[in-house]
Amino acid sequence: MAKAMSKSAVAAALAAKLDVPKKLAAAFLEELANLAYVEAKNAFPIPGLGKLVLVQRKARMGRNPATGEAIKIPAKKVVKFRVAKAAKDAILGGGPKKGKKAKGKK
Repeated sequence: MAKAMSKSAVAAALAAKLDVPKKLAAAFLEELANLAYVEAKNAFPIPGLGKLVLVQRKARMGRNPATGEAIKIPAKKVVKFRVAKAAKDAILGGGPKKGKKAKGKK
């Protein structure tokens, strides 16, 4: 399995593709992350990739895996990333599924 790209590798790839200094690309990534942290409570879109959303989870019953004892898990807020359809299709090689007819006029 291929190794995940590091932050500096991403910055270097962006710098090479956009013909800008690596330092500028790294600063852009840092500012994008900072903006996402501030705006995630209102849903933060990253065009072509997806969006960060803040979700309220309900309280629920769970089990302690060691003892099997039922425990109450309190309600809490969590941050989720919802992947855009375009990103899913590009990564997974999506297209029309076999066996399904495409909708359209004849």
